[in-house]
Amino acid sequence: MRLRLSRSVVTIVAVVVVLAVAISVLLYNLLRKVEPFTTEAAGCTVKTPLGERALEVEQAQIAATIAAVAARRRLPERAVVIAYATAIQESKLYNLDYGDRDSLGVFQQRPSQGWGTRKQIMDPVYATNRFFAELVKVKNYRKLPIEEAAQAVQRSAGGYAYADHEEDARILAAAFTGRVPRAVHCVYPPPATPSPTRSPETERARRDLVRALGDTSVSSPRRGWLMAAWWVAHADKYGLRRVTFGGATWSAHPGTWTDSSGGAQGTDLALS
Repeated sequence: MRLRLSRSVVTIVAVVVVLAVAISVLLYNLLRKVEPFTTEAAGCTVKTPLGERALEVEQAQIAATIAAVAARRRLPERAVVIAYATAIQESKLYNLDYGDRDSLGVFQQRPSQGWGTRKQIMDPVYATNRFFAELVKVKNYRKLPIEEAAQAVQRSAGGYAYADHEEDARILAAAFTGRVPRAVHCVYPPPATPSPTRSPETERARRDLVRALGDTSVSSPRRGWLMAAWWVAHADKYGLRRVTFGGATWSAHPGTWTDSSGGAQGTDLALS
């Protein structure tokens, strides 16, 4: 009786194992034929000798805009570092439509305090210009500790907190001002249903870049890398998949810079 029971158990186990293997193989083959349930998320990474930082796409776009406005105003990298430390503290580099009392935007400027209208402050180009217009009025701002320079502009209740973001600000400034080449990497996975008729909106993008940077001629490698970083950060918005400059090409996927075998060299910048 015991022998029969043991054989029955073994038979049942064997049948279950065979069925489990068969079901697993069937599921594996089915899953190979369908699209994955999730796709890689878009995002950016800044890589410099000072360190690396991950950014969401909006944060990268804001950072690129701040650097472009500073270049238009011919401001030093120190001014960009101060602006980044301020924006990180105030909004984490997002264009917020809310804040303490009537504070708004990247720098949390207040319409009631004369910073501009709500619509103006919600424009990152305008908001950045207003920030820099006040910063340059601060005596010796280039030599002041970051928190003191930022506080002189913002007049915040907790101005000491700006100092906490100096390291991040320096890393971003080195990348987005163009001082460190190939420093801004953004990945944009292809859409699930790509449109065969969509072409890059380069003219609209150029107009937006002109608003921030002014003259878009590539007068130096550093300016070229600043512009390249701006294009990479805004690529998905305008339907761009590649940016080429200085013998290197960035591609939307995998989102990194690689050496170019040809194309734009020196101070030529190409988009596609």
